[in-house]
Amino acid sequence: MRVKICGITQPQQSVAIASLGATALGFICVPTSPRYVNILQIQAAVAPLPKNVDKIGVFANTSITEIKQTVVESGLTSVQLHGNESREFCSQLRQALPEVEIIKAFRVKSRDHLQQVAAYSNDIDTLLLDAYHQEHLGGTGQTLDWTMLQQFSPSCPWFLAGGLTPDNILDALSMLQPHGIDLSSGVEKTPGDKDLDQVAKLFSQLGTLKKL
Repeated sequence: MRVKICGITQPQQSVAIASLGATALGFICVPTSPRYVNILQIQAAVAPLPKNVDKIGVFANTSITEIKQTVVESGLTSVQLHGNESREFCSQLRQALPEVEIIKAFRVKSRDHLQQVAAYSNDIDTLLLDAYHQEHLGGTGQTLDWTMLQQFSPSCPWFLAGGLTPDNILDALSMLQPHGIDLSSGVEKTPGDKDLDQVAKLFSQLGTLKKL
């Protein structure tokens, strides 16, 4: 299972989090976010990372030209779309960046909304399901209704996000079988400043799961 820690802002924390076991790190490329990082900051955080750690840039309603520039200059390996991007946009981005994983994130409102989500499966590589918030795109600490996802079975891999913490991760994984999990505010002191003790606790919890 992939484990993504999102909202990285400090290079030293990116290395520490990867060494604790994260398989993917997320960098917020949305200027209005308190976790926003520019290309130079991403470069500094990505440069010392092992090649087997995915470097994911998070964008929202950004042009393909700008996304491509950021990916190429920063050394990102994946793009996460967290806005209102259409299936057509996702397909065009995939053509523009054929070697880069395309992740489409959705803030899930209802079971009916999940049908629209699944329709994207052929246009992207991976889905990410987050909790819905009217004003914020993510990092709110709100959890999804996990029971709503128990029958969710798209034709592509998917991440579970939304209010996950070291204290509730085992409950979530006892109900669901995502291909990956995504944590941000659940392992933070303040937005962008990760709590390495909480990250270590997360991997300790996941370690107990493997032993069961």
